[in-house]
Amino acid sequence: MPLQNRVLPSGEITAISARGTLTGNRGIIHRPDRTLGTSRWSHHAWICCTLDWQGRRRQVMTGRNWTELFFLDEAVALAAGHRPCGYCRRDAYARFVAAWTAHSGTRPKAVQMDKTLHATRIIPGTRVQRRHGARFHTLPTGAMVLHDGAAHLVADGLLYPFQPNGYAKPVTIEHSAMADVLTPRPTVDVLKQGYAVQLHPSVTRQRQHGV
Repeated sequence: MPLQNRVLPSGEITAISARGTLTGNRGIIHRPDRTLGTSRWSHHAWICCTLDWQGRRRQVMTGRNWTELFFLDEAVALAAGHRPCGYCRRDAYARFVAAWTAHSGTRPKAVQMDKTLHATRIIPGTRVQRRHGARFHTLPTGAMVLHDGAAHLVADGLLYPFQPNGYAKPVTIEHSAMADVLTPRPTVDVLKQGYAVQLHPSVTRQRQHGV
């Protein structure tokens, strides 16, 4: 029985057997029996981390250090409201901060980014993801949207349907069409400044084969 630790682009945490390419956390939200309680975060520093850090290995959702969560790729993590970890993904964090600075004109501290992100990823008083509208043609590669009621990745001007094990064959959409954007506004701005998001290999394979 898989643990409830896989994060979807909607920010929801579900139990599926598919393995992710990144881990991360929102604090301690699991109980001693390795199930989740009612909370979906215990602090505002939602981060995404590398799966392999100095060869360290641990049993997930044990102890009281943090609750390990998993993402298909960084696009999903960003859509769910996470940002790169400044410790295990130092280069990605530095690039994220640089892009944030380029957009805002002010270099932020981690706590400032976390406060801004939390206000734009969750509807206050709920656990519901906050979304916003934008024209499809204005969205950068790495953003995620709802299309026909399902999550899709924006990449190369196409929409790649999200699936737990990877992205399906891309579809086209009118560039002037309105999109229901899952990725928080500040993160979309970071992507627009050129932050290169880590995408699942299924996207690379389809690009190589001209799908």
